[in-house]
Amino acid sequence: MLSIILMVLFLACSVLLILLILIQKGRGGGLAAAFGGGGGQSAFGTKTADVFTKITAGMALVFFLLAVLTAAQLSGKRTALTTPTPAPAPAPAGTPGGGSPAQPEDTSPPDTGGVPSDTGGATEDGDSE
Repeated sequence: MLSIILMVLFLACSVLLILLILIQKGRGGGLAAAFGGGGGQSAFGTKTADVFTKITAGMALVFFLLAVLTAAQLSGKRTALTTPTPAPAPAPAGTPGGGSPAQPEDTSPPDTGGVPSDTGGATEDGDSE
């Protein structure tokens, strides 16, 4: 339950941090100028630049702390992606299908009854090479 709360807070902090960064006026005008904040002012006035900088620094600190807390919370949890699936236990000897080990496949060439399988250089058409 705590991990879900941390992840929701982490997501909300991420979105707020993105919005705060996009609202600010950059040194070269940036995206804030595209939204009508051109000139010497930010999008919300002249004094808000210092306020946005302080709020962004605080949100960055909260973002970092939430990232560390979320990672610490989730590091002890086992998920389907991190938990290896155990190998199936061998069946006891008395049960069906578990009495004897599986026979290996026969990889030897088929028995041709003493006739060599070499065609003597003839191709499928019957022509010799």
